[in-house]
Amino acid sequence: MSDEKKLFKSEEQKSRSEVSEFLQQLATRVAEGQVVFGQGQQEIALQLPERLVLEVQVEDEDKGRRGIQHSLEIELKWFDGDQGGSLELR
Repeated sequence: MSDEKKLFKSEEQKSRSEVSEFLQQLATRVAEGQVVFGQGQQEIALQLPERLVLEVQVEDEDKGRRGIQHSLEIELKWFDGDQGGSLELR
């Protein structure tokens, strides 16, 4: 049995160029090994290990009257104790 606990979540509409800029900044921070997300007073800092699991998933979901919702999900996963560091909150 797994206990999942959401530590941070954000969802907002952005232009394609804004999303591209965000992903480029994220890629730079992943390469550096530390990612900090902040929104208002909420902040979470992640120390990333050298090796990560990269999961890419593309889905279509029928939303009835609204039509088909397309999604591209990019997920990074790791366990505490993986080489290079572990999750850290600041």
